Amino acid sequence: MPMPYLHDSTDKKLAPRPLVLRHCVQSRARSRLSSALGVALAATGCAPPGPVAHEAATEPLRAEVSVGAPLSTQVSYLRAGDQRGARIILVHGTPGSATAWTDYVLSPPYGMEVLALDRPGFGRSGPKGAMTSLADQAAAVLALMPVGGQPVLLLGHSLGGAVVARVAADHPERVAGLVLLAASLDPALESIHPLQHVGAWWLVKSVLPRVLRNSNTELMALKPELELLATALQHITAKVVIVHGTLDELVPVANVPFMQAHLTGARCVKTVLLEGQNHFLPWNSEATVRDAIRIALEPSC
Repeated sequence: MPMPYLHDSTDKKLAPRPLVLRHCVQSRARSRLSSALGVALAATGCAPPGPVAHEAATEPLRAEVSVGAPLSTQVSYLRAGDQRGARIILVHGTPGSATAWTDYVLSPPYGMEVLALDRPGFGRSGPKGAMTSLADQAAAVLALMPVGGQPVLLLGHSLGGAVVARVAADHPERVAGLVLLAASLDPALESIHPLQHVGAWWLVKSVLPRVLRNSNTELMALKPELELLATALQHITAKVVIVHGTLDELVPVANVPFMQAHLTGARCVKTVLLEGQNHFLPWNSEATVRDAIRIALEPSC
């Protein structure tokens, strides 16, 4: 299908990408080893931290839910907006946390309810270690979805895109719309940086910060998880909006044709390519992301 292009003006609230990546690595560098592994993660999926200055503002919106098997842990999340409206669940990549979506939570779309979770293994959610199974990660999202109620809209960024796709494939009747934002879904495009193998050694893992340790672990396990997901993508029936930057060096834009080819059961698939944009779309292309949410909720294709 033809792929429309949207030229989106860059949001100036964040520094240019080189500074973002440097901050992303340096903020997690507690040792030379942590810094080196941070560089490797920056090359494979690291996302800039959420707007820390607003953490105090989101604290009143914080809640948690107890999730049973297979997670058997507490999942922390932010909740805002109109509880009578359509529910939107935002899922971050790796590493990351619910605070990555601060601007969206503090200013939810009119008439809608927004939930942003700390994925299992990150932020304030348990467990302490990584949960590498996409199905297990999906269980945390399912815990925030109303049972027997109105289907929700799911939005996932980067690895979070694979998580929401897993939910939509396993529970198509519960998902009204799906936004895949710089999503990593093509297993053939996954590779492991040599330093990630160093980070996986038990002695090294024991001294790494939790966020780096868990991010490294789930990234190294991602390819076989995506291979399993690929066989299930045909079961997604929701309306899908794909948004990707043409200069995304962390999750290549080559993921887009893979998604288009495998989402054969979707009600319709809309694709927006952002010319010249990178991987950090939630922060530098907020207007486009909000527009994608609106499009995904429209009844027509």
